[in-house]
Amino acid sequence: MLINIILLILGFVILIKGADIFVDGASSVAENFKVSKMLIGLTIVAFGTSAPEFAVSVKSLLSNSGDIVLGNVIGSNILNILLILGVSALFHSLTVKNNTVKKELPIAMLITVLFAVLLSDDIFNLHVVNEFTRSDGIILLLFFTVFIYYLISMMRNKTATLESKPPMSLKKAFAFTILGIVAIIFGSNMVVNHSTEVAKLLGVSERIIALTIIALGTSLPELVTSVTATRKGEYDIAIGNVVGSNIFNIGIVVGLPITIFGGISHITFSYIDIVTMILSAILLFMFSFNDYKISKKEGFIFLLLFMCYYAYVIFS
Repeated sequence: MLINIILLILGFVILIKGADIFVDGASSVAENFKVSKMLIGLTIVAFGTSAPEFAVSVKSLLSNSGDIVLGNVIGSNILNILLILGVSALFHSLTVKNNTVKKELPIAMLITVLFAVLLSDDIFNLHVVNEFTRSDGIILLLFFTVFIYYLISMMRNKTATLESKPPMSLKKAFAFTILGIVAIIFGSNMVVNHSTEVAKLLGVSERIIALTIIALGTSLPELVTSVTATRKGEYDIAIGNVVGSNIFNIGIVVGLPITIFGGISHITFSYIDIVTMILSAILLFMFSFNDYKISKKEGFIFLLLFMCYYAYVIFS
């Protein structure tokens, strides 16, 4: 027990320090390339912090545990908005740029609704069983290519200006970014593994462990990175991380493995999960569209909804 607790604390230290290095590196990469930090948040940061979800997805499909793939992504996308942006907004109101409200958030909302529709076969035909086929995976990948095309367009239209020398060279910035990603993934794995062991030793059921520690564990990189970015005033990285991660989770974490390894037959889930996932994406857009920021009050609303959802999941 004592060793697990020590390693758990060590995992948190590595995770937090990794996120600190990662945000500094990613921010400096943006300044060196003269591209917007939102673009870096949507790409390097988002894809890097979604690595745990992708690893879990591939491992689960190879182990014939298809429900874990879908549950991991649905849960992570809910956590990313309600918990991560909720906590981040409590540290400081998050300014949302006009371009993000008009382009990135609608893309995230559309792919979320598309994912929900592909999961809900029995709504359109009561005589069929819900399944997620290779064709569904291909559809998600095709939609994801639209997002990639948008990112390439952003890259061509460089919006950031470099008025002063970047805080670190490009090589050092890349080194910090890669080192930060590795530390984040390694630290999050330590936290998940050893907190699970502590929970088992305390007699907590595996069901509660799966619904809390494992679900939160794969979202720890996004949580720590976004909170760290917010505290450093890098709001574009904090928001871009969440928006990009949600799109990446659906397009790649689900779409790519399903396309390669085949579909999932007879999936089981509660529609409250799907509704909460869509509702969180809609609320993020509405709050951002209202005054181009996510205030502390709106962050509290996110957290309240998160607690209500998890209370339902655990006690139902």
